[in-house]
Amino acid sequence: MKRAMKRAVAAGLLGLLMVGSGNLLAQEIKVEFKPAMTVRSLLADATGKRVILRLEAGEEIEGTVSAVGEQLVHISKLARRDFFDAYVNIDRVAAVIVKAK
Repeated sequence: MKRAMKRAVAAGLLGLLMVGSGNLLAQEIKVEFKPAMTVRSLLADATGKRVILRLEAGEEIEGTVSAVGEQLVHISKLARRDFFDAYVNIDRVAAVIVKAK
């Protein structure tokens, strides 16, 4: 229980730090909400832009959307992980966080 509480507090503090710093690496993405929008279509529109993916398990991955397939999204230039890329199952993405302004 204590470990889960520490993780929750750390995640909250990290979120506040990222919001407070303006997350200088993120690029603004113009998103107009449409009722038929899906995570896949949002990611496809964000190709070449930096995003933060919040996964179902709670962890976050920040990087540049390189390609979007039927089941996977390729995230390159990961924040805080030089020389690493991620391939994320689109069905496991709980939220796509983009810089709006």
